[in-house]
Amino acid sequence: MPEAIKTYVRFVDRWSWYFGLFSMYLIFVMIAVLTYATITKVFFLPSLWTVEMAQFVMVAYFTLGGAYSLREDEHVRMDLLYAGWPIRRRAQVDLVTGLALIFFLILLQFGGIASLIYSFQYWERAFSAWRPYMWPVKVVINIGIFLTLLQAISIWFKDLAKVRGEPIT
Repeated sequence: MPEAIKTYVRFVDRWSWYFGLFSMYLIFVMIAVLTYATITKVFFLPSLWTVEMAQFVMVAYFTLGGAYSLREDEHVRMDLLYAGWPIRRRAQVDLVTGLALIFFLILLQFGGIASLIYSFQYWERAFSAWRPYMWPVKVVINIGIFLTLLQAISIWFKDLAKVRGEPIT
């Protein structure tokens, strides 16, 4: 494989790990927000913003963690036949399904960008009593989709290298 592809794979894998580590800690932010919501609901007046903020943090948690999940091969897969195949055969199948994933992520990115532009143009707000602006969460969603797309391309290159018999480590 060309050195540029190897560099790309190492770079994307490293950044996927960093964003994955960051997103893992977001679960504690969500727990803190929900704990605050519980305490204020039981002892004081309930807050308007807590449940929706927990939802926004959860969106950041799973979108920013998507690339890490792909990197660590921790995503859902139907292993009925796949698990018994040799590594090279798996890589050949992953090249085809990887292209489908990349195509899907590109379409998702276009939709996310269109939604983000709409959110900026019309200063979109959520339909709730709190009414937060929607653009911050849409920015995070687009970053997460983009990182997952970069990681899917990285994995596709790794599978291509396996098929060619020169795996990228």
